[in-house]
Amino acid sequence: MKDRDDNSRLVYSTESGRIRTSSKDNNKTIPKTDGKVRVERSTKGRKGKGVSLIKGLPLDGPSLKKLAKKLKQKCGSGGTIKNGIVEIQGDHRDLLIIELNKLGYKAKKAGG
Repeated sequence: MKDRDDNSRLVYSTESGRIRTSSKDNNKTIPKTDGKVRVERSTKGRKGKGVSLIKGLPLDGPSLKKLAKKLKQKCGSGGTIKNGIVEIQGDHRDLLIIELNKLGYKAKKAGG
């Protein structure tokens, strides 16, 4: 009588390695920035379609999501958050800089 699969076996390691924390803890970490929020335009990897990128926001996951929603509504377009960078569809750099400055962030235009 075999209760186990023939291919299964116990794996044991004496090295402790990196201990992974839960995803809830990762959302609470605020990235370190230089205090300047940069707004730039990018078309890279988007088949020529331009997006406005907002980098350097000192916010954690839920707060960043809330701010991104507010900015997307102000611009009247869609967008997403990828790796702590807010992407808003279209070239809305001037409007975004005005809105971010109203909210107390030191935003400036970056790139060309």
